[in-house]
Amino acid sequence: MVEELVIAVIAAVCACGLYAMAAARVVRQYERGVVFRLGRLQEGIRGPGFTTILPFVDKLHKVNMQIVTMPVPAQDGITRDNVTVRVDAVIYFKVVDAAEALVRVEDYRFAVSQMAQTSLRSIIGKSDLDDLLSNREKLNQGLELMIDSPAIGWGVQIDRVEIKDVSLPETMKRSMARQAEADRERRARVINADAELQASKKLAEAAKEMSGQPAALQLRLLQTVVAVAAEKNSTLVLPFPVELLRFLERATPAEAVQAVQAVSGAVQAAPSPPADQPAVAAPTGPTGPTGAATTADAPDAPDATEPGPEPGAPEPGAPGLAAPGLTTTRPKVSSVPPSVPASAPPLDEESQKRQDAQPV
Repeated sequence: MVEELVIAVIAAVCACGLYAMAAARVVRQYERGVVFRLGRLQEGIRGPGFTTILPFVDKLHKVNMQIVTMPVPAQDGITRDNVTVRVDAVIYFKVVDAAEALVRVEDYRFAVSQMAQTSLRSIIGKSDLDDLLSNREKLNQGLELMIDSPAIGWGVQIDRVEIKDVSLPETMKRSMARQAEADRERRARVINADAELQASKKLAEAAKEMSGQPAALQLRLLQTVVAVAAEKNSTLVLPFPVELLRFLERATPAEAVQAVQAVSGAVQAAPSPPADQPAVAAPTGPTGPTGAATTADAPDAPDATEPGPEPGAPEPGAPGLAAPGLTTTRPKVSSVPPSVPASAPPLDEESQKRQDAQPV
């Protein structure tokens, strides 16, 4: 009897131990336990620590209450200004209601991931490229609101959403680089022009001060010469007189025209040869001293191929000896340059006398 009683007690103890082991559960600090008894949700949420359930009747589900970091896959989209971009993000969320997270949605992690992807594509289509690159804080807030609205019914709270990277096509990168370069060049030119304006104002003030003391300009010129000579180079500096420039500035175009007209009048007023003395050309051939024709430019001049007058015949141009039926005209003398060429021999006085004494 005693042995059978001992065996029964040992068997009961073992059964109790097995039951306790099957019913005992440990919930960690960052977890919450949700009990389903025969498939029905129990009211209480099991907190962290040791807890028990009915074996083979209750089923305990542990839900992690920590903040979950979930990367959002890169999404391709077209912005509002028709630029193709590729954007990826990261989302931070946590479960605030363990029962709702298990009952309302099949897999809250997958649901949050899909909602983040669709919201990211939507926010890309509603934004400009400049907003994606420079105004990310506003886009993050809008994306957080878009994901948090349906996630509240799942017992999930969106902590924050961050856009990580925005990938642009290579052509767009080059265009943006050229735009940035042009903008920087524009600002550099504006700054340079502003500096020139300020410098011109200062130079005008300096010129106004120097105009009262003409010697100050000469001293400044000497200082410039000294500064150039101190560099030990082979440059020769010759100061140009400023007074000459001022004289040229005072000369007007009308004065220059009057001077030219005066010179032309002096040339035209030069004395011409007497009417009874024929024009003598340099006897250097049919082409003259310099290869140009020396014949008189008369309106009825005979052809060069016709024979000239005989040696004893009177000249048509001589006064009082005009042939009957012929009009006595004075040949037009072509303009001869003031300088006689070296090839034309000078006429001496004896030759002039022989021509005057020629019988008529």
